[in-house]
Amino acid sequence: MTGLECGGSGGGIANDDIFQESLMRIEKCFSYSRNKRYHSSNGEIHYSVRHSVQTSILLYYLSNTAYRYGNLSLADSLYYLNKIMHGIDWFYEIELPEVFGAEHPVGSVLGRAEYGNRLFVYQNTTIGSSLGKFPKIGENVVLCANSCVLGKCQIGKCVIISAGTTIVNRDVPDNSIVFPDSTIRSFPESEIRKKIVSLSDFIDL
Repeated sequence: MTGLECGGSGGGIANDDIFQESLMRIEKCFSYSRNKRYHSSNGEIHYSVRHSVQTSILLYYLSNTAYRYGNLSLADSLYYLNKIMHGIDWFYEIELPEVFGAEHPVGSVLGRAEYGNRLFVYQNTTIGSSLGKFPKIGENVVLCANSCVLGKCQIGKCVIISAGTTIVNRDVPDNSIVFPDSTIRSFPESEIRKKIVSLSDFIDL
């Protein structure tokens, strides 16, 4: 991977392990993106500190990996740094998917839930609990701006939650779009996949 020094963090063996594991995680995540800023001219995965979404994802992986290694002090510091720099709340105890992406994620809160791969979020999106119940999010789900998923929800695979939509304690079937008036419209899988690709940075699903 280019753009990020891979020689270690300089903080001892444990911190070097955290750094190296985080690099592997971010390289896998970025490999699913078709955003040209995620790839160098020769096709390698590329990281730029000047790309705020890349940095927010890197800081999440670093904090979560530090938490997995039991370094809570480092996890706390990285979590708060991410919060201050990017205005997001992606807590290190939350297991976000191996592959996820974002566009303008300011104000996004990704709380306790079961997450499927290829989640993509926009600004001011919230996933979290209601009355102690948590959502289950399927694969290939897009949350558009100002949308929320709260409580005991089962969100199927290949789902778009459109801008301004709030879902509380409600299930959503596969291959569908949810609208702000609570209408759910189903689509053929091939069609909804094309819509998800157009809304996200992911390569063809």
